[in-house]
Amino acid sequence: QVQLEESGGGTVQPGGSLRLSCAASASIFSTYAMGWYRQTPGNQREQVAGITPGGNTRIADSVKGRFTISKDNAKHTVYLQLTSLKPEDTAVYYCNTIPARDAWGQGTQVTVFS
Repeated sequence: QVQLEESGGGTVQPGGSLRLSCAASASIFSTYAMGWYRQTPGNQREQVAGITPGGNTRIADSVKGRFTISKDNAKHTVYLQLTSLKPEDTAVYYCNTIPARDAWGQGTQVTVFS
């Protein structure tokens, strides 16, 4: 079973920054590509970033240039650095494998407002 725990969310003003962390079980971390997803009420989850076991990354056009994904193999942790945040980035952020498995963590809330 995939075990995922997200943290690092919070409330910031537009233009602010946050770093999200996702601690994953060792069994999946080195095997699967990992992604960050976000969801707003009434909408489907969208993938915003992904990273392969080899470290190749992909960022969604909607956040390109503002979000960066990285990982620490020793800590089995994936990070999402959020910068230049906008109100439309407000969402619950989740991590999961790519493609996503059925088991999701609780996510971490990011709220951007002035």
